[in-house]
Amino acid sequence: MGSIHVNHLGKAYKQYFTRWSRLAEWLLPFFGVRHHTHWVLQDINFTVQPGEAVGIVGVNGAGKSTLLKMITGTAQPTTGSVHTNGRVAALLELGMGFHPDFTGRQNVIMAGQLLGMSIEEIDRLMPEIDAFAEIGDYMNQPVRVYSSGMQVRLAFSLATAVRPAILIVDEALSVGDVYFQHKCMLRIRSFKEAGTTLLFVSHSPDSIRMLCNRAILIANGCIKMDADAASVMDYYRASQVQRCELPAQGETTSSLVENAANQHEGRESKVLLTRESVGEVSVEMLGFSDSLHTGDVLTIKITACFNEDYADPHIGFGIRSKMGIVIYEANSYTLNYATMPVKAGEKLTASFAFPCRLFPGTYELMIGVANGGYNRASFEQTLFFDQSYLLFEVLAGEKLGSWAGLWDVQPEITVKLN
Repeated sequence: MGSIHVNHLGKAYKQYFTRWSRLAEWLLPFFGVRHHTHWVLQDINFTVQPGEAVGIVGVNGAGKSTLLKMITGTAQPTTGSVHTNGRVAALLELGMGFHPDFTGRQNVIMAGQLLGMSIEEIDRLMPEIDAFAEIGDYMNQPVRVYSSGMQVRLAFSLATAVRPAILIVDEALSVGDVYFQHKCMLRIRSFKEAGTTLLFVSHSPDSIRMLCNRAILIANGCIKMDADAASVMDYYRASQVQRCELPAQGETTSSLVENAANQHEGRESKVLLTRESVGEVSVEMLGFSDSLHTGDVLTIKITACFNEDYADPHIGFGIRSKMGIVIYEANSYTLNYATMPVKAGEKLTASFAFPCRLFPGTYELMIGVANGGYNRASFEQTLFFDQSYLLFEVLAGEKLGSWAGLWDVQPEITVKLN
């Protein structure tokens, strides 16, 4: 089983003032330094235990890809060290170094040897690689005629033809079609269940939550948060929406990840986010007494008090499973419900009533308030956003039949004998 140990890792690049500065510094060192040092990553420390699945998140340019390149050995660290135990398979960039003038089959043979496979092993695995990639006759065509999605198909199929001890996946899968992404996720999950150590970079909260039990947030070249995947992704997504300052590692991460004390009563939340904000938001969940059952009619009543004037305010909610999968998310704007302008000090209340068809279990309620809707689901201002407003429990309904899944679609059944 594979493990990864990263100790005081750092990566810096020399940035020269002019195109001649590099040559002058090399030929005339006595004239002094003619560059300044740009640190992409500094003092990165973490350990991934055998069989653990860890997500790496951060904004573009945070240093995620640089970190993965140093772990796989394609880039050398400026400071610190990386130690891996076990065979590593990595999908970092499109094509994995495929040569554009060679065919897909020829590139598989060459790249497979770089991954440590023998010619005999590649020949044995070729039918499986071809079948998984599903690029048909393009397998015998030059890679230069491939689309980016086809390159990803072939690269992923090759990298995962043999279950590795460590699998490292960057955001390359995001360019593939939905069908192939699903196939890739199934294979990654099967590897994870078999004991493969996973290091996964993605901007998708659902993918991180589904695959990883832990996540690391990188910001400004440093680790800002290393915790369970749900907490890290909650704060990362909220920080992107709210544009709030990221906490240092070990600091608390606001109410985004705390449980509600009174699960069936409304509570007020002070808003942390943008310069334009509501004053407070309260929520009531109506339609049940001591517990909520599948089949009950549930009403979510959200009241927002505004500190300023807003011409186009909207209120929304979402429901998410304990695995972080969004089951439903909408607001008054996306539901084509026209609201009215509000003035400072006024309150706006929105009620959402629906039959609860959730499978018995624990769920999170998400709450949002925004202003100025445009396009299909965008807003000019996000005024309040809490992804873990409260947790609630759904119990099995006594009068309903048995079913499996997340949401009861309540199909109409017709059975006849032909």
